[in-house]
Amino acid sequence: MITLQKHIPFEETYPLDRLGCREDLLFFDIETTGFSGEYSTLYLIGCVYYKDGIWNLSQWFANTLDSEKTVLITFFEFLKEYKKVIHFNGDGFDIPYLLKRCHAYGLDYDFSDVESLDIYRKIRPYRNLLSLLSMKQKAIEAFLGVERKDLYSGGQLIEVYKDYLISREQFLFDLLILHNEDDLKGMPLILPILNYPDFLENPFTLTDQSLISCPDLLGREHHQLQLTLENDFTVPVGFSKSNSMVMAKAEGRELILTIDLYEGELKYFYPDYKNYYYLIYEDRAIHKSVAEYVDKEARIKASAKNCYVRQTGCYVPQFSTLWTPALQNQRKDKITYFAYEPEFFQNPDTLQHYIRHLFDHLSTA
Repeated sequence: MITLQKHIPFEETYPLDRLGCREDLLFFDIETTGFSGEYSTLYLIGCVYYKDGIWNLSQWFANTLDSEKTVLITFFEFLKEYKKVIHFNGDGFDIPYLLKRCHAYGLDYDFSDVESLDIYRKIRPYRNLLSLLSMKQKAIEAFLGVERKDLYSGGQLIEVYKDYLISREQFLFDLLILHNEDDLKGMPLILPILNYPDFLENPFTLTDQSLISCPDLLGREHHQLQLTLENDFTVPVGFSKSNSMVMAKAEGRELILTIDLYEGELKYFYPDYKNYYYLIYEDRAIHKSVAEYVDKEARIKASAKNCYVRQTGCYVPQFSTLWTPALQNQRKDKITYFAYEPEFFQNPDTLQHYIRHLFDHLSTA
């Protein structure tokens, strides 16, 4: 095994105190000869950590196939000094892979004593909301406006490692080490992506609520509800996401939600239609206890389709039923509505609940 250690510049692009004490954090990345921890081998582990007031890089390289076990032991013994590991897709690949290689050697190591922060997993729920082209690290770098040249992929370097084991040429060794080093140095470049979960998952304060008038596709005026909000976190790059009914736009600490309101008549469908009669001439349903006083010629037994009452007003959409009574255009419509009242969003709990609801809807749209 070859061990490399040096001090490195590590730009703190994200408030690390949100993650914990610097001395407790360990950034790591591994290099392997394949995706399967059962049928391939580990040849390099790199770590970045803060010690004695400076950032450091340590790398353990398996210069022979027989030294893989030593690399594993050295890393896991080193890991005992830390409380949190930080990585990109480590929960999905690096950690399971390392555990399988430990199992192959009968090593009783695991990650049970450390907290794991997977940047990939943390941001994945917001991929659609942020309109990320993919969940690869390069796509996140592009979203953040980061330019980093990576000449080789991990897959390409598998053959480089195999060639090194045969030839022992220094330039092949340098390629392998530098690729891992560059990946670790690139970690702070994507850390700002964590600002988005911070921003989206924390409570918002309503700073303004207004109705705005705008024309529809036919030129008819209709109203939209605009909620202006802010919280204590800042997004480094603004984003917007919209569909035919809702738009979310974030910039800095501010979030603006613009929601299409429905103005006109909607229906409330009674769920237990067998207990109702439909009034033919009034186009509404009434309970059977009252219907017995209505002329039989003016009523029929209600069905699921006509067991409703009609209401006219101004309504806010909901994409799953949060509040009742939930009104609809047609019984099988997935979108329901609740009555719009300006004071409704003055309630902090109600406001947060609806914001999360819109985020979930836009994230799956």
